[in-house]
Amino acid sequence: MMQKQEPFVIERILNAALDLVWKAITDKDEMKKWYFDLIEFKPEVGFKFQFVGGGENQYLHLCEITEVIKNKKLTYSWKYDGYEGMTYVTFELFPENGKTKIRLTHTGLETFPSSITDFARKNFEMGWTDIIGTNLINYLESK
Repeated sequence: MMQKQEPFVIERILNAALDLVWKAITDKDEMKKWYFDLIEFKPEVGFKFQFVGGGENQYLHLCEITEVIKNKKLTYSWKYDGYEGMTYVTFELFPENGKTKIRLTHTGLETFPSSITDFARKNFEMGWTDIIGTNLINYLESK
């Protein structure tokens, strides 16, 4: 029986207006500048998208949007083609005095095969910390 883990959560205050942050997390042309280069992306429930990513080993990520509340919340499923496990990534946005607080939550990491070190929680922690804590901040500050 797999033990349920606490979800991974990262929060940052972004020096950008909420609508700019929303565009950064939902517009594929903006996303490729700090996230992944997606062929297609629409912030609509049921929309499926995929991308290849990873470090030394590259994996096909299969995702489907499960919740959209414009300018507030975006959730999608995240799994790997050919592997067990299903996780969910949620971006939540909160206005903070002209800035925006972003909270990213990644749940279900324990459902990935523990035998594959690339799927270890610490790799997601490092990845999301880079993506949200460095790439997204640098991207927004360059606008």
